[in-house]
Amino acid sequence: MSSIYERGNQREKDRERAQARGAKSKQKEDGLTPEQRRERDAKALQEKTAKKAAQAAGGSNAGGSGSKK
Repeated sequence: MSSIYERGNQREKDRERAQARGAKSKQKEDGLTPEQRRERDAKALQEKTAKKAAQAAGGSNAGGSGSKK
């Protein structure tokens, strides 16, 4: 019988942890609407692909960063 209560207690603990994690993630909120965020991300992606294309056109891989993300 006690395992039922323990599981219930675990659920409560998990809920508390989830709420704490949710509160932390709210701090990362940038205050943008989904549309604004989409535009910002699209612009960043375009800049990234343009940079990568320019690097590929240059042919030299001695640029230094070498990080693939």
